[in-house]
Amino acid sequence: MAHFAHARVDLDAIADNVRLLREHAGGTPLMGVVKADGYGHGMLPAARAVLAGGATWLGTAFIHEALALRAAGITVPVLAWIIPPGEPVGEAVAAGIDLGVSDRAVLDTVIATARELGSPARVQLKIDTGLNRGGVGAAEWPSLVEAAARAEDAGHLRVSGVWSHFACADEPGHPSIPLQLSNFHEALEVADKIGLTPEVRHIANSAALLTLPEARFDLVRGGIATYGLVPIPDYDVPGLRPAMTLRSRVALTKRVGPGNGVSYGHRYVTDRDTTLALVPLGYADGVPRHATNKGPVLLGGRTHVISGTVCMDQFVVDVGDEPVDAGEYAVLFGDPTEHPATPTAGDWAEVLDTIPYEIVTRVGARVPREYVGGA
Repeated sequence: MAHFAHARVDLDAIADNVRLLREHAGGTPLMGVVKADGYGHGMLPAARAVLAGGATWLGTAFIHEALALRAAGITVPVLAWIIPPGEPVGEAVAAGIDLGVSDRAVLDTVIATARELGSPARVQLKIDTGLNRGGVGAAEWPSLVEAAARAEDAGHLRVSGVWSHFACADEPGHPSIPLQLSNFHEALEVADKIGLTPEVRHIANSAALLTLPEARFDLVRGGIATYGLVPIPDYDVPGLRPAMTLRSRVALTKRVGPGNGVSYGHRYVTDRDTTLALVPLGYADGVPRHATNKGPVLLGGRTHVISGTVCMDQFVVDVGDEPVDAGEYAVLFGDPTEHPATPTAGDWAEVLDTIPYEIVTRVGARVPREYVGGA
């Protein structure tokens, strides 16, 4: 029996989305990004679903995520790209995990670890092409590449990839996009002249995968789009299906008259005789408190808006005279193909002035994930 509140995850939707994205990318191999617990969908089920859809790589932010994939018996190439000091680099090298190298200190740590283990490490060198986050700047790039090439010649490394990340690919036409592509080409030329022969060169995230054929190179990274959400506002991808539906049964309903304040602070006041429905999900479950008087909810066959302050464990919806009873499902977001009035994570992002990534990844651990589909 389903928990009163749960996030239903359609694994077939994830697999189908990967197939669609691979077609969209002209057959370019795809890395399924499963960091942050598979963007809130569950890392291991999501990883298996993206592989069922034809992904040939997996991507994580941290080593511990990549090690969890290996512990579950997943053997495909995995890239982990954020390596703070003190991370278990040795375990990663032993597990054959590709390590993203964003500065000389990380490279030196990996080389020393590989030398101690007597086993070559797989690394992917990241060039900062203009995001100014992780990655090696253009001025330091040649010396990093030379050091990596020396270590490769000595048998301590295999430079398996060169990569970067866009800052504004979700804004098609942004002037930084061609500049970053040009910078990436220059970095690849440097690597080539120094003698590196990486297996994969990649810069395309979901937004670039969808809109920039010239950014495909050897691999594209399917992140948010893998889960059926489009990173570009008002950009339609026919056939892409949201994989997560967040819903809860109504705990109780009550009739109240006009002039009644609702929830903490009375930030909503009824203006007529009406029915209030109590939904047992709150900010402890990932429903943003900022959704007060904003968050859309499908209930009673049509879309309503959260009425009053979102609490830790619950919120209220004024449904008017709709015949809503305890036990009915309130759907916060999901797949509109199931019901045309279903809000999407993108709808939530729009009213909260954020991005759909935040909406799905913040769904809390208290909310069980229930999986459907055979992927």
